[in-house]
Amino acid sequence: MVIHFKVDGHLACGHKGHNLSSSRELNRVKCRSCRSTDAYKNARKDQRNAARRAARRASTAHSTGNWRSEWIERLTEMVGLQRLPRGFAGQAFV
Repeated sequence: MVIHFKVDGHLACGHKGHNLSSSRELNRVKCRSCRSTDAYKNARKDQRNAARRAARRASTAHSTGNWRSEWIERLTEMVGLQRLPRGFAGQAFV
């Protein structure tokens, strides 16, 4: 069964009929005509960009959350005594 892409109450490919199945989920759309329209391509691009932004936010939030402990772990893993940078209490060796 062919599933069309529905945009603003009508099908992207321009087909008309009461018995045509349609969806707003991009992964479910099977109609080749709908997939080649600018509306579908823009929706796909927006979905992809939103996923990338969410992934960037997640990675940024993870890395900025506890950077001091990550820095201490990094220096601890290095061979020999390493001095902590300014701003760490007393600049002790790790």
